[in-house]
Amino acid sequence: MQQTYQKSKFLLSLSLLVLITLLSGCNPIVAQPPTTTPALPQPSPVASTLQISTPDTSITLIDGLGRKVTLKTPAQRVISLAPSNTEILFALSAAQQVVGRDDFSNYPPEATSLPSIGGIQKHNLEEIVRLQPDLVLAAGINSAEQVKDIEELGITIFLVSNPKTFEELYTNINTVATLVGKQENATQLVQQMKEQVEKTQNAVQKVSYKPKVFYELDGSDPTKPWTSGPGTFVDMLINMAGGQNIGASLQGDWAQISQEELLVQNPDIILLGDSLFGMTVEEVIQRPGWKEMKAVQEQRVYPFNDDLVSRPGPRLSTGLFELAKIIHSDLEF
Repeated sequence: MQQTYQKSKFLLSLSLLVLITLLSGCNPIVAQPPTTTPALPQPSPVASTLQISTPDTSITLIDGLGRKVTLKTPAQRVISLAPSNTEILFALSAAQQVVGRDDFSNYPPEATSLPSIGGIQKHNLEEIVRLQPDLVLAAGINSAEQVKDIEELGITIFLVSNPKTFEELYTNINTVATLVGKQENATQLVQQMKEQVEKTQNAVQKVSYKPKVFYELDGSDPTKPWTSGPGTFVDMLINMAGGQNIGASLQGDWAQISQEELLVQNPDIILLGDSLFGMTVEEVIQRPGWKEMKAVQEQRVYPFNDDLVSRPGPRLSTGLFELAKIIHSDLEF
């Protein structure tokens, strides 16, 4: 499931770019990936804010498309259209209020037992109607057209903005919590995330050297693998974890880098975000020409759970922590 999601997610990013329409060890072969939303561009990165306060229980918020969305009461039957939203809902202890999810919502594992309403590009509108939601939660990976299609069914839908910083992510968590009546849980969740981020950054501040990191999204063509460019969550997290993202010098959120340029950049560390759909350390080591890179020579090639850094949800703070442990394996956290 995760492999299919990652590949679908990457191919969707590529097609969107082409059409220009949307958004530590010494032996890496035995290194274990970290234990467990490239954040995609969204229609409009408008932070959701409480718009109207009334003496009753009604809620009115502005969503990521700038739409005013009103609920008479906190939602009790919610469908999630994105893995990031699903993870937020479960982390808020709102699992009993979730009645449906997208094909790729696979965390936590119990989410997979919920009825699916389809993938990123196409939703089963009949199934959405059958589940009788009082709220559908969309995200930056969902288009304005998809939101309109569901809205025209007479169903309330709210698009959660695609965050670019941790502060914007905390706002999203509080927004979702308001929509489902879990504000107290949001306060606790955000505080836990902030503590983990602070712990990681306090440790990283002790170092002066920032290793060069190549984060591979798709290495099926090793002569020009895909990586995460400037302004993405992956880029931000690598920097926060005390590294330098080689992809930051490229153009676009998701970009290809030639093998020649990669050899010139000579990364200190290679992280395989595509390990979720089959890429292995052994395969990377055997690529023609790659043995010239410092990361390969020093055995600093590691599989990495891309879901931790690509889904804008509660696990991003864990993703930061896991990145820092690899990039600065000599530190105590």
